[in-house]
Amino acid sequence: MKVLICGGAGYIGSHLVRELLTQPGYEIIVLDNLSKGHVESIPTGVEFENANICDKESLERVFSKHKPDAVMHFCASIAVGESVTDPLGYYENNVVGTIYLLQTMIKHNVKYFIFSSTAAIFGNPEETPIADNAPTKPINPYGDTKLTVEKILAWTEDAHGLKYVCLRYFNACGAHESGEIGEDHDPETHLIPVVLQVPLGQREFIKIYGDDYDTKDGTCVRDYIHVTDLATAHIKALEYLVRVNKSDRFNLGSGEGYTVKEVIEAVRKVTGHPIPEVIEARRAGDPAVLIAGSERAEKILGWRRKYNKVEDIVATAWKYHQANPNGYNNK
Repeated sequence: MKVLICGGAGYIGSHLVRELLTQPGYEIIVLDNLSKGHVESIPTGVEFENANICDKESLERVFSKHKPDAVMHFCASIAVGESVTDPLGYYENNVVGTIYLLQTMIKHNVKYFIFSSTAAIFGNPEETPIADNAPTKPINPYGDTKLTVEKILAWTEDAHGLKYVCLRYFNACGAHESGEIGEDHDPETHLIPVVLQVPLGQREFIKIYGDDYDTKDGTCVRDYIHVTDLATAHIKALEYLVRVNKSDRFNLGSGEGYTVKEVIEAVRKVTGHPIPEVIEARRAGDPAVLIAGSERAEKILGWRRKYNKVEDIVATAWKYHQANPNGYNNK
């Protein structure tokens, strides 16, 4: 099976490529415009196409050349704050770009689509862990663009028979066990790599935004799912589509989550660094608890997480960042 991985040079996409390479029966083509991705993350021998999903002509060129059987889509812009200040840019890339991608798939009779969605479609949830069928009420343009695509996919299936799986999750984290690829965003906003900047000597302390939430230690609780476990879930989703030929949506979560202070303590334990803390005011719009359940994904897809402890997740990230303190700029 030929699989086109859109955004395959990005953080989650590059780890999906590594995991898919360990599975028999797949031929991989990576499509990425390298606006956020890193060509250094693409393994030797994997076909790479420098193309943009917002450019119909480049999509047509890639599909005509490679004739993929399935598409996995990781090309979204993902920064919540940026989506608030640039909503039109986010709708252009995340929605219009996906429409162009789906139009090209339909033209070339590609029937399988795995969509990297987000638990941000649920907004401030009424209950946690968030169930697959929880009400969808996104509170920012980023979450709304993902929900819009999920709606588009349902109508596209009705009209054209496209089969899809949407995977919703919060915080991807960690790095490949080899330490060769990992997280490298500019600017970096994710908690674990930001905390690791302290032992790397790139910042003096870590800021905690609010310690008076109704949680075990007063700091926010979030899901942290290892990026390799997410990659495995995408492969399981593709296997499910091919086997059952039925579209579905699944949440991917830990079901419990960790507080900000627990993550910082895990970094102290793994790195041996004291990690000074500074308490700041709460950030607007930060819910106390955001965690998702994954019971259906475990039951139906047969998905199992390999990394269940935050210390193990942090250890893989530390291995990558120690070897690459400036990310892919080191290479």
